Amino acid sequence: MREINIPISDETIRELKVGEPALLNGIMVTGRDAAHKWMIETFIKKTRQPQGDDLVAYEDLKKLLNGAVIYHCGPVVAGLENKEYRFVAAGPTTSIREEPYQADVMKHFNVKAVIGKGGMGPKTLAGCQETPAVYFHAIGGAASFIAQSVKKVLGVYKLEFGVPEALWVIEVKDFPVVVTMDAHGQSQHAVVEAASKKILEQLLAQPY
Repeated sequence: MREINIPISDETIRELKVGEPALLNGIMVTGRDAAHKWMIETFIKKTRQPQGDDLVAYEDLKKLLNGAVIYHCGPVVAGLENKEYRFVAAGPTTSIREEPYQADVMKHFNVKAVIGKGGMGPKTLAGCQETPAVYFHAIGGAASFIAQSVKKVLGVYKLEFGVPEALWVIEVKDFPVVVTMDAHGQSQHAVVEAASKKILEQLLAQPY
């Protein structure tokens, strides 16, 4: 299994192909619906004025996300009372909800990979080719197992969004993933969807 260190180079991204398993090492940032909406509205489309610590968070995230990874994850976090944070569960959440935002976020922050489950759509796939970047599929239903790969919680941004929606900065070791969308326009999710649609059409066409 290929080991990939974060930050990830464009060369490494272009070498990756759909179906290839990998182990990720380095620093990544979690982000779900609230985080993506905030990044788009405040810093990319600028339809919302920065508030509070937004600008400080933005400058930090520009550095943290450059060549790095966004993980679609709503973690269960211990140690909230004394800020000695520890991930108890860290399973992937469904990625398609970020489809309206993801390509723009990848391009703006130079994000090289996104981790989640269920895959993403054509806009993100095009973004993977342009940035370039890949989509990594993580194991659904293995939240406690994946949390063992999170060796340290380095910090958190926008905790006011709530624990699952905040942007957690984590250091991971041997984080298991599989490439399911690559920088060459290939998507395993699109293949599965097309095959499933064909089977459904055949079933619906059968006489009763």
